[in-house]
Amino acid sequence: MTENTRRDGLVSIGELSRATGVPVRTLRFYCDNGVLESRRSGGGHRLFDSSTAVDQVLLVRRLRTLGLSLPAIIEVLTGTLSITDAITAERAALDTELGVLSWRRASLRAVEDAPPTERAARLELLAAVQDRHRAHESLVTFWRKLLAPLPSTTFDAFVEMNIPRLPADPTPHHIVAFAELTTHLTDPACTAAMSRQLWRTNPTRIHDKLALVVGVAEACAAVATLGAAPPHPGPELDRFIHAHATARRDHDTPSLRHQLLDNAPDNDPRIHRYWNLTTEITGTTTAGSALDWLDRALTQWADTDVHA
Repeated sequence: MTENTRRDGLVSIGELSRATGVPVRTLRFYCDNGVLESRRSGGGHRLFDSSTAVDQVLLVRRLRTLGLSLPAIIEVLTGTLSITDAITAERAALDTELGVLSWRRASLRAVEDAPPTERAARLELLAAVQDRHRAHESLVTFWRKLLAPLPSTTFDAFVEMNIPRLPADPTPHHIVAFAELTTHLTDPACTAAMSRQLWRTNPTRIHDKLALVVGVAEACAAVATLGAAPPHPGPELDRFIHAHATARRDHDTPSLRHQLLDNAPDNDPRIHRYWNLTTEITGTTTAGSALDWLDRALTQWADTDVHA
């Protein structure tokens, strides 16, 4: 380094390397990729601002140790991104990556644990849902179409309660249950049964689907407060019938109650399997289990009405 460069407050690449412990070849790489700024001497050698270069190189090295990308580091050095925001973004990206790895690990374990005669079928089942976000979105899309009248806030509440998200570190059992859940809705017969469970009999007579969905949701919420109480006629069932009567511009009559039992799909094993899988994953009372409770309460009422 010449007397002129000292006077100008510049250091050579070798001096910068010795001051920071970063190899010369790495400093050249940072320069070539726009991470560090340098100027050229008359002889073509790289020179750096001695007042900032050391701190910048040390910051780059620390951020690289944490796994930040060069574009993110450049944004930090230029002031367009704070260190806090850069770290937060990297942590979020790492969480996503870990989630994918956890999913893959549980999927591999699920195939490994399956009986030899079932491994091929298990592999086929899990291969269809390896993109867990897309699989979850397929469930959301199904229910959004079925519950089209619902306002977004009400629908979001339904999603939170009834459409499971796998835990960050899922078990093989969770993976298999979720895969079976998503493939259930690809069966047109299951889809039709789920629709009948919601709209019940004579859906063409429903004049206000929004009022019906909101009313049924309120009845299901009332059932959820009962805990393990066995199904029985009462205010919860009355609220359920009132929702159907209002939406059909009808009244709560014995005739309507019997109509709501006609062709009811609640005993369809596909519906029970779907909601049982949902409960296994969420560990909470779902709309399906509440609807099953209401259906059995209505059946009890019908049995009493027949013998009255």
